[in-house]
Amino acid sequence: MKILKFLIGLILGISILIVPFSQFQTSPVEPLKDLAVQLDGRKKPLDTVARETVAQIHGKTNYQTLDGEKLDYLQTYLSLWFNNRDWNEEPFILFNYRPLKEQVGMNPEQKYFTFSELVQSNLPSVILKARQKQAEDIDLTRDEREALTVEDRLALTIATVGNNQLPLVPHPIDRKGTWVSIADAGQYYNSDQSLSQQEYYEKLRQAYRNNPHDEASLGKIATQLQRELANLSPNVYPQTANLQREVRFYNLHPFAKAWLLYSLGFLVMLLVLLFKSFDFYWSAIAIFATGLIIHGYGFLERMQIAGRPPVTNMYESVIWVGFGIAAIALLFELIYRAKYYLLAAAPLSVVCLILADSLPAVLDPSIKPLVPVLRDNFWLSIHVPTITLSYASFALALGLGHIILGHYLLAPKLTSRIRSLSKWNYGVLQVGVLLLTTGIILGGIWAHFSWGRFWGWDPKETWALIALMCYVVPLHGRLVGWLGDFGMAVTSVVAFNAVLMAWYGVNFVLGTGLHSYGFSTGGSELIVASLVSLDLLFVLVTAAKYKGWFNWQQVSFVKTGELER
Repeated sequence: MKILKFLIGLILGISILIVPFSQFQTSPVEPLKDLAVQLDGRKKPLDTVARETVAQIHGKTNYQTLDGEKLDYLQTYLSLWFNNRDWNEEPFILFNYRPLKEQVGMNPEQKYFTFSELVQSNLPSVILKARQKQAEDIDLTRDEREALTVEDRLALTIATVGNNQLPLVPHPIDRKGTWVSIADAGQYYNSDQSLSQQEYYEKLRQAYRNNPHDEASLGKIATQLQRELANLSPNVYPQTANLQREVRFYNLHPFAKAWLLYSLGFLVMLLVLLFKSFDFYWSAIAIFATGLIIHGYGFLERMQIAGRPPVTNMYESVIWVGFGIAAIALLFELIYRAKYYLLAAAPLSVVCLILADSLPAVLDPSIKPLVPVLRDNFWLSIHVPTITLSYASFALALGLGHIILGHYLLAPKLTSRIRSLSKWNYGVLQVGVLLLTTGIILGGIWAHFSWGRFWGWDPKETWALIALMCYVVPLHGRLVGWLGDFGMAVTSVVAFNAVLMAWYGVNFVLGTGLHSYGFSTGGSELIVASLVSLDLLFVLVTAAKYKGWFNWQQVSFVKTGELER
């Protein structure tokens, strides 16, 4: 019977994955998507270039023009590339940092601006000041860092609109050699070869400008252009199968499918807990495990495409933490059959994946080569995943801590369940401390090889140590009897703020230190601070009831007899 219910959940989970595979049918513009481009230190399909460019400038991968036309990322990029509309007057560029908008005289309620509006505002003066401070090695303010981010979007817009320098022509012999544009193909090839590429490129441009919706014609010309480019240097030009692999990866959208499965697994497990007759525990496990499999597949596929471990930016970190939360929860669930591990993990993994999926301007999903300090370093490749896996463990403890505190607030008489939850939570905290300690030591070894010292009180290092102490001290306090189950539940929730500071705060708020390759802008400190404040208020209210600071009316949403199962 258990096997049957597990298979039911597995079939249900797989059925959710069937839909994206139907999108893999070859479209008329598939050859256009598969054109190879050498950008950002690697060779990637034009489909990826289009997706990344539009997301970096606009903050999302679709755009509605002033005349009401809805464009996807490829249509938007082609319109930019072949310049078939007035992009100076399209409100396309994302600018969402309110204090800076007020400072430069822009409408603080407006999110997207035209190129003309931005260059005619006071923004260029802020950018100039920031550049001068950078040249003098002076730390920038948040406003100045945000201004430079908008400048990057402006520069990318300039580089994309009407661009005739897109590096589509491969180097004749060197796999790592610099590619050139079709207009400059004469640098590497004879006049007959270069003229042939220019003719096909001009045909493509004219076909798009005449009728951008004629995908059949565009695809046919793109096929001819791709064949000509590949024939120039077959040993250098990437295999079509490799380019198509990256296109399929993005079309599958595995991380979006993963959070859908996590959500479904959460709902089924919740029904299992609420209704005795709904005995589909193993179905919930199967659905959740299917989500974990597609999540892991997506992560491994991204690593294969990038040719490196996930150590570059916050996007990869968030994806990995979401995976770690789900994996650790499933492992503990299979050991203890507690049901609550999945309830605690699913919402957190879902939040991680939704944030990574919906904020490309903040969490840049583009695949880029490692900066020099990160290259060819074994210790870094295990240090970063270990550290972030400890964050995942502490995040799972955060979820369990909320469930425990919820019991103290709403069902304090369920002492047996609270004791069990506390025991399960204690094990997760121990795993987190072990991983974070190991990660800090590995980070010191990496720092020794990269910077010549084991420890230097860099902000990232300092906050990692603070986070470790915020968990180590309470764990020792429990051993000597200073803290009980309630105290450890509070620790699980409150101490995660130190992890949040080490993970998010140093990258988005402080923005200083030797770990600058992981820094970013665009994170809303106000939203994060508001959520943290509400969470601390919840802890305070629960503590007030537990300590009897006020007169509370006994509240319970369930019958005591039903809860001791």
